Amino acid sequence: MERIDSHQHFWVYDPEEMGWISDNMAVIRRDFLPGDLLPEIEKIRYDGCIAVQARQSLEENEFLLGLADRNSFIRGVVGWVDLAAADVEDQLEKFAANSKFVGVRHIVQGEPAGFLATSKFLTGIKKLADYDLAYDLLVRQHQLEEAITFCRELEGHRIVLDHIGKPNIKDEAWEPWASHFRELSEVSGLHCKLSGMSFEADWAKGDFRVIRPYVDHVLDCFGPDRCMIGSDWPVSLVAGEYYGTLMNIEECLSPLSRDEKWDVMGGTATRFYRLPSGKAVPGDSASI
Repeated sequence: MERIDSHQHFWVYDPEEMGWISDNMAVIRRDFLPGDLLPEIEKIRYDGCIAVQARQSLEENEFLLGLADRNSFIRGVVGWVDLAAADVEDQLEKFAANSKFVGVRHIVQGEPAGFLATSKFLTGIKKLADYDLAYDLLVRQHQLEEAITFCRELEGHRIVLDHIGKPNIKDEAWEPWASHFRELSEVSGLHCKLSGMSFEADWAKGDFRVIRPYVDHVLDCFGPDRCMIGSDWPVSLVAGEYYGTLMNIEECLSPLSRDEKWDVMGGTATRFYRLPSGKAVPGDSASI
């Protein structure tokens, strides 16, 4: 089994397109490309990653698939299509022809209330299964109630919740996130990424042991076979280095069995995104 970072990004920095990168995130105001990530992947002895869209454009798909075609460690691409468009099937057919195009994401966290219930958007989501594509659900904690209704409507579809629903870890807030999260986990087919947590914590403290109760709750609700580890690099760099971000999550997995750790660290992502199975690098089993 391969170790897979299930969530990271590449971009050529454009201040107009990427205005969401605020002054206190200046460390990521530059280009981030495969040559920047590969040494980090090798250092922590992961085998590959899933590149997730950062821009909502069809050009983003071409960009990421081009990188994936030239870099074998990019195992899959989660891109973007206009799911509410009349020609959504044409868009899906075009990109699904590339075996590394494994899913679609829309940045719902920036949309108004009620967006997930939009009929055209729901119709587009339901077409993903026809092209064997998954959906990454990106919402903030205040949108979880809406996400519950959305996921129930799509029960049985391959959907993964990004960044554990973005709870307010900085203030160690627990409810209503924990209750909504448990209810969400009861939807069959839904998975969860153990990612984005360092970004939601207190960057100044640099001590992310505070994520442990959140990780424990995620594992209790979903089980390791529906969870996958993700760095959210390079966004995570505002809070710490790549190695430390993933190791903090791995430390939270210490109570799990060897097989359960394998699920979270690669097995779940491989199954969910239907990646070609691979072999772990030599010596991996000794460090799990």
